Amino acid sequence: MANVMIQYTEQGVLSLYLAKKDLEEHVTKLEFDLDDKWGGEIELANGAIYFIDPMDQRPKLPISIRAKRLRAA
Repeated sequence: MANVMIQYTEQGVLSLYLAKKDLEEHVTKLEFDLDDKWGGEIELANGAIYFIDPMDQRPKLPISIRAKRLRAA
């Protein structure tokens, strides 16, 4: 599991930043993006997929959270 930061870029695009690899990629798909359920599988523009445990409500961004890599880029 890795610590990641999820935030909106200046252009208003959701991105995931992985400090350990100094990698920032745009999020192309977020499994749950609702006010009452947020998280799940996160697909990045480079093809990598991460998983964060779904939350009961949409968090205030930016947020640092633990994520599991399901597929490498």
